[in-house]
Amino acid sequence: MIAAVVILLFLLMCYIGSVGGRVGHPGLKDLLGWSYAHRGLHREGIPENSMAAFRAALDHGFGIEFDLHLLKDGNLAVMHDSLLKRTTGAEGRIEDLTTEDLKNYRLEGTEETIPTFRQLLELYDGKAPLIVELKPVDGNHAALCAAACRMLEDYRGVYCMESFDPRCVIWLKNNRPQIIRGQLAENFFRSDPNMSLPLRILLTHSLSHFFSMPDFTAYKFADRKNLSTFICRKLYGVQGVSWTIRSKADYDTAVKEGWLPIFENFIP
Repeated sequence: MIAAVVILLFLLMCYIGSVGGRVGHPGLKDLLGWSYAHRGLHREGIPENSMAAFRAALDHGFGIEFDLHLLKDGNLAVMHDSLLKRTTGAEGRIEDLTTEDLKNYRLEGTEETIPTFRQLLELYDGKAPLIVELKPVDGNHAALCAAACRMLEDYRGVYCMESFDPRCVIWLKNNRPQIIRGQLAENFFRSDPNMSLPLRILLTHSLSHFFSMPDFTAYKFADRKNLSTFICRKLYGVQGVSWTIRSKADYDTAVKEGWLPIFENFIP
């Protein structure tokens, strides 16, 4: 009996010790107090992750959250999905395109084309903070991270980087520790039943934090009442980012609870 209690206490301590993060990055204060437009301030006629959506967000005084993919020629494009179908109607993957190809793809039937990361950086130019989501495929996480970091070397604005893939966050920890990094997560038992059970446990319960030590935990708003997230934020003091908020009521709740809000479909 005593041995069982000792083992349970040991496992509990291992669990609690695995879900923390890095606290005290001096740059975090510059991310606070902002609201972040999810994929830009998009709406009908202004596609998500388009230059028009990013200009609209900037005009309204919002930071932005957006997604990066690595192109075939090593450049970076801004798009949420790897597959082109949903936003452009075309077949194929964005990773198989070159920079020159991007101008041939129209977003959501508009005249907007797929932006490059460089275009976005030139637009924002330090005027508002950026939340950069890294979207690796086929094990290209290291190349994607390295390309994004190279492009940000001369950028003087405020930004942070995040990913659902812990390998990206670990890469940042090991190679660019000065960059503010975050781990994206949600309840994968609800959202991705095809994911392997060990991976669902690891990612849903933030156990990869032990290896990546993120500066913030970016958790889905609807799933935020999660024990690991509570321990991470309340015991360790790690900053929380909440996505994607789609109503003023949820926005007010998130801000009251101390989350940085990523919103869409309304203007807070």
